[in-house]
Amino acid sequence: MDDSPVHDLFVIGGGINGCGIARDAAGRGYSVALAEMKDLGSGTSSASTKLIHGGLRYLEYYEFRLVREALMEREVLWRNAPHIIWPMRFILPLHKGLRPGWLIRLGLFLYDHIGGRKLLPPTRTLDLRSDPAGKALRANYRRAFEYSDCWVNDARLVVLNAMDAKEKGAEIRTRTKVVGARAEEGIWCLTLRDLKTGAQEEVRARMVINAAGPWVDEVISGALGRNTAHNVRLVKGSHVVIPRKFDDPRAFFFQNADGRIFFAIPYEEEFTLIGTTDQDFEGDPADAEISKAEIDYLCAAASEYFAEPVSPADIVWSFAGVRPLFDDGASKAQEATRDYVLKTDRAAGAPVLHVFGGKITTFRRLAESALDEIAEVLGARGSPWTADAPLPGGGFAVTAFDDHVAELLRAYPFLEGRHARRLARLYGTLARDILEQAAGPGDLGRHFGADVFEAELRYLAAREWARTGEDVLWRRTKRGLRLTREEAEAVDAFMRDLGAVRTEETRAAAPRRRASRGGKRRAGAS
Repeated sequence: MDDSPVHDLFVIGGGINGCGIARDAAGRGYSVALAEMKDLGSGTSSASTKLIHGGLRYLEYYEFRLVREALMEREVLWRNAPHIIWPMRFILPLHKGLRPGWLIRLGLFLYDHIGGRKLLPPTRTLDLRSDPAGKALRANYRRAFEYSDCWVNDARLVVLNAMDAKEKGAEIRTRTKVVGARAEEGIWCLTLRDLKTGAQEEVRARMVINAAGPWVDEVISGALGRNTAHNVRLVKGSHVVIPRKFDDPRAFFFQNADGRIFFAIPYEEEFTLIGTTDQDFEGDPADAEISKAEIDYLCAAASEYFAEPVSPADIVWSFAGVRPLFDDGASKAQEATRDYVLKTDRAAGAPVLHVFGGKITTFRRLAESALDEIAEVLGARGSPWTADAPLPGGGFAVTAFDDHVAELLRAYPFLEGRHARRLARLYGTLARDILEQAAGPGDLGRHFGADVFEAELRYLAAREWARTGEDVLWRRTKRGLRLTREEAEAVDAFMRDLGAVRTEETRAAAPRRRASRGGKRRAGAS
């Protein structure tokens, strides 16, 4: 009889929902393992519009429960991760012939009052002829509303949830794919393949959580062997990044003549992020990329508002992601629900919870709902706890970020102000774990360009599962916008060399680690 340890939960998918569920479950005392076939957050979760928001436009589709839940989450998440989440004001210019002002104001009244807002300032009306925001816009826009939502570093939100899950006992595996699963006497036996080495192993769990995002149906029909499955509608959203279009720290919320909305948001200090699109998608979500038609659409739509037109030649970076929306039969992609749906299935002989849809703002509430489902199957453990639990690096007051930067500069006076601020924004109080005892730039190791040093790369490899230049430059830091091609290639080579060393160390230690872990679990079970 197989005496290998049995996890309570095995989570498939290292996006925001999978990592959020793993964190919540581990914090309640369940034994958890998670597998992500690529890098954490490398799919949908790092291709969002980077907002923690209620979703003003969802009110048009009567998604009142979703909007209220999302609005209530804004200040909860801001409080728990003030380094990667912060308030942002949004300017919504009135456009003649589109949604009337009275209707928008009614929506914003609901926005201000149904979500338990306490710290975020309320809506106000602007005269764009005198307000500084009007300088960036064409002269025919004269009136606007200004309201509150929050910005989030989406990829880091995923990683921080994974880090906290690991600290609470969860096992997190990246570059690992679930290639098969079978049920034996009510227990899942899952076959895992290390996509770097090709090695396979089998793990066991009492319950599987299918949080594979755009691949959720593929997991059902493939690894879980349930033939065909169609539960999600794949919708591609694309964004472009251009040099900074306006100096104002506020973002713009624009309406388009086709009824869609899009944003123009201050991004990484020197840039503006514009998006998103909504297009039905077919094929492998990993192959999603922005199309020429989407580029032309976003440029034309932004040019309708900005005094200085936006052209494809302005674009310095673009990205696209596929949203796995629950297929509710909506006729248009932008009308499909953004709400999440959870379904527990026992038909395969062992329980599996499928996660469909959702949005980054409500990931924590989705996780709590998932834990309710898990408790019905495995029995309840602990109680909801994440509402008041800071994410790694977020242990300071929402009003104290500038003080935190100042403390970092006092401790490490050799840092440039912008470098210190960037480290504080990405890592919060954990920035000191990167800098350690450094007394000058030379103590940070090799300098790769901009403000990227070896010490940060080694930290990301050791603590945050980063393995490639893309992991570092385009997900965890966005320094890819600042480095030359040659500098980026040097970062990639360094990270891959680090990964090769870590792989050899892991291989050497694997027999001892497996024996130790198995012994510990057996002792605990007795």
